[in-house]
Amino acid sequence: MASAFNRFLNSPVGPKTIHFWAPAMKWGLVIAGLGDIARPIDQISVRQQLSLAATGIIWTRWSTIITPKNYSLATVNLFVGCTAAYQLVRVALADKNAETAPQEVAPPTTK
Repeated sequence: MASAFNRFLNSPVGPKTIHFWAPAMKWGLVIAGLGDIARPIDQISVRQQLSLAATGIIWTRWSTIITPKNYSLATVNLFVGCTAAYQLVRVALADKNAETAPQEVAPPTTK
């Protein structure tokens, strides 16, 4: 048991390296993205979500080709990309529904 812990502690992606702490802190972006699910559509920044989705996808791939392979970084980036993509889908569906919804016409006024 102690040897497994020592292997983890001293591994190239263990808690003594940035390879461990960067993904751990990046989960804050995922938590914020999940919190934004309750946010009204008009308060969602499309540019920000596009940036998060793109970096999530790019860094997910990059995390699997660097040395040492950092699967915890790949996982967190996958979730960052997915939460941002979900927000983009919400905005797209809201825009589509706004376009197809019948426009409300004011009744004629009588004088």
